[in-house]
Amino acid sequence: MATLENMLIALGISGIALFIYIFIAFIVGTVRKNNGLMDIFYGPAYFVTSITAFIVSVILNNTFCIRQIIVNILVFLWALRLGSYIYIRNHGKPEDYRYAAMRERWKTNIAIKSFFKVYLFQGIIVFLVDIPVWFINISSNPPVSNLLDFFGVTLWLGALIWGIGFIFETTGDWSLYQFLQKPENRGKVMDKSVWKYTQHPNYFGEVTQWWGLFIIALAVPFGFITFIGPAYITFQIIKVSGVKLLDKHFEGNEEYAAYKRRTSSFIPWFPKKKKE
Repeated sequence: MATLENMLIALGISGIALFIYIFIAFIVGTVRKNNGLMDIFYGPAYFVTSITAFIVSVILNNTFCIRQIIVNILVFLWALRLGSYIYIRNHGKPEDYRYAAMRERWKTNIAIKSFFKVYLFQGIIVFLVDIPVWFINISSNPPVSNLLDFFGVTLWLGALIWGIGFIFETTGDWSLYQFLQKPENRGKVMDKSVWKYTQHPNYFGEVTQWWGLFIIALAVPFGFITFIGPAYITFQIIKVSGVKLLDKHFEGNEEYAAYKRRTSSFIPWFPKKKKE
């Protein structure tokens, strides 16, 4: 059984591993003069945090369970997909306009400001959002001693919800990538595939996956407090970064305005019929 001391040790070492990883990302981004590379490092950072907590916890407690294995596999799949997709999407392109604008605003001490405002800030977000996973990894999990525990409702329900989110995010990103590769689509609005049912299938998929991991975490002691992670990423995506910035980017675009009128804003639903 995991003791409080062992939990804190596993958590602390996990945080140190994440900091080292983020610092490596900072060095690479600084040398390449491209802070947008942090976007590639971002997804795998979650797996670094999760797997470190898992390994340290196993060493200290000399035990592990199916719940820990499954959540680490899910995080690995998500991190691998996201990191690979962003690498493919950004390969050979200049620094993302958002980071380039930051450099323009900062003028001086760019490296120091980049470390704190880009790399360390995103590292803190990773540690916060990943709460359900590292909590499962460092806590006393339900034992795999009987079928009731193995087929626990929270484990499989959470995995199912995560799978739905993974499908939406993967399909949304890939279909959009293919759409943008065709010159004839330049300037047009994507409204095919899953984009027909929600304006933001990738963002919907993202937050759904984290809520699924939260459901899995409910089985461990005090797992309910891990709602902080998915609640924060949901707020961040809808109200601060993803959805809000995208809507602002297309502000004044009549085609996008028409798309918004007929398409669910976030949660997938059948589109309204186009008016003649």
